[in-house]
Amino acid sequence: MSHGRKRGTGRGERTDAMGDAVILLDEAGNAIGTAPKATVHTGATPLHLAFSCHVTGPDGRVLVTRRSLAKTAWPGVWTNAFCGHPRPGESFEDAIARHADRELGLRVADVAPAIPGFRYRAVDPAGIVEHEICPVYTATAAGPVRPDPAEVMDTAWTEPRDLAAAVAAAPWAFSPWLVLQAPGLDLLRPEGEP
Repeated sequence: MSHGRKRGTGRGERTDAMGDAVILLDEAGNAIGTAPKATVHTGATPLHLAFSCHVTGPDGRVLVTRRSLAKTAWPGVWTNAFCGHPRPGESFEDAIARHADRELGLRVADVAPAIPGFRYRAVDPAGIVEHEICPVYTATAAGPVRPDPAEVMDTAWTEPRDLAAAVAAAPWAFSPWLVLQAPGLDLLRPEGEP
């Protein structure tokens, strides 16, 4: 068993048992234990804690990413900037900063809750289940994007209205969590729409 730095990322993420732990939840959203991240996402994924983060740039455009083909669930689909799992005892803000750096080489600022009660269950074409209580956050980019190819195969900055239109027109091309989150995100609503 290896401890310490994760090989190949150069970003110094821990790979010990605590670093890989996912927080398991009961149906009411209470923590009931942990499990190694590598064992959680299967055809029978237990309910667990996660987050989604949508990132805007200084010009108001929204960052979308295309998931690496090496990802277990929804490889190659376009999604929001990034998602992840907080470690036991870690705040969402710290988890968001950690994942932004690890996946995108990105510093973020102005992290704020957008859809605190978001929850979903979805099954990808290979039968892998996502089953998460997944608060949604927004943040602003505070530096350049330098994606880790093991996590992200492509990135694009897009106008919010264009992303909202694309998600509505071709939901199959995007992650199910982005499709489900889009209607509740203020940043994707056309101006003047409630």
